[in-house]
Amino acid sequence: MLDVIETSPEVVRQRRFHPAWWVAAVAFVALLGAAAFRSVPGVLMNPLHHEFGWPHSTISLAVSLNLLLYGLTAPFAAALMARFGIRVVTVCALLLVAAGSGLTVFMTASWQLVLCWGLLVGLGTGSMALAFVSTVVDRWFVARRGLVSGVLTAASATGQLVFLPLVAHLAGAYGWRSASLLVTAAALAIVPLVWLLLRDRPADVGVLAYGASEPLPEPRTGNAAAAALTALRDAARTPAFWLLAAAFAICGASTNGLVNTHFVPAAHDHGMPQTTAAGLLAVIGVFDVAGTVLSGWLTDRFNPRILLAVYYTLRGASLFVLPQLFAPTPGAQMVLFVVFYGLDWIATVPPTMALCREHFGERASVVFGWVFASHQIGAAAIASIAGVVRDQFGDYAAAWYGAGLLCLLATAFSLSVRKARPAPPSEPDRERAATGR
Repeated sequence: MLDVIETSPEVVRQRRFHPAWWVAAVAFVALLGAAAFRSVPGVLMNPLHHEFGWPHSTISLAVSLNLLLYGLTAPFAAALMARFGIRVVTVCALLLVAAGSGLTVFMTASWQLVLCWGLLVGLGTGSMALAFVSTVVDRWFVARRGLVSGVLTAASATGQLVFLPLVAHLAGAYGWRSASLLVTAAALAIVPLVWLLLRDRPADVGVLAYGASEPLPEPRTGNAAAAALTALRDAARTPAFWLLAAAFAICGASTNGLVNTHFVPAAHDHGMPQTTAAGLLAVIGVFDVAGTVLSGWLTDRFNPRILLAVYYTLRGASLFVLPQLFAPTPGAQMVLFVVFYGLDWIATVPPTMALCREHFGERASVVFGWVFASHQIGAAAIASIAGVVRDQFGDYAAAWYGAGLLCLLATAFSLSVRKARPAPPSEPDRERAATGR
């Protein structure tokens, strides 16, 4: 274990640029890549269907496993980061993504797609999920936590912005294999950046966390799986955990599971070119950057429960309208939907993280990993269900309406989360209060 380097607040304040911002920047790049890696299957669904003849439900199974592992890996990854460090876990995750994506170019059967995109890429991206955001923010920041959470969360939207149109173009012009190899190259390119610049904790570079006046408690180490499961056991005894998990499952169902996976093929069903639909999904990513950063800023200032209720209500209303907007050429109303949905896409993350910190303290990162796991369980379920809906009914209308109703249920869950009770003072604290010291 690295020794803690004591640094006075005066020394930290003398630095013009706190190292925490470099760590946040590298984390942003890694998260950007992880989002891009996850966004590719939605664009490749139609090319795979046309080449291999696999039904949408079969391809959706691989996407569902990817989404499920992306969530279930997160709490264990957070515990592994506490044990082995952020840098080591992130590098291993990137190598898994590179292997999973690169091996798809050799596949000849659908089970191989499930193995590569579902298992390997799911495990790799899950290790760089939003629990990674929570870990970085909790270790490196005391001030501006909401804002930094929003910025890092927005990296997933930026990944879509950068990669989706390019992937769609490559798949159309050169075949889907070129897009898979692009993901492999991108993952490998990020590895040296993470290894050289990402640091595990402020003490590694002789500073305090940004905004801290004293060193933060060291994260608990030990058996990563046991730590993750213990955190789940303790959190599961509180109503707040179940309410947050249920609401976040609906969040995942209405974003990653439904829109991110099925928007492009749904638009294509109505005559819209695949590259145009991918461009619209990328525009959602553009506005998600602004919406999530703004949500982080709002979370530092307003009740996160109210923010969540507003976000889910607006999202549900927009999904009720979407089926009427699909057309061969995107009209003004579709553009308005894209802007609106982008602003709301993952604006739910900063207030959900804030509520985890409020209720679960120093174990908030691991507990948020489990809350995020529910996000991906919801995403995985709706990804498969929507594929079956498409195969059975010939369109996605029922899936859009169902997701809209679920979002209204998430509003009720969010408003039901009560404020955490303050911990009772310890005996030394009571003595100091009595003596006035």
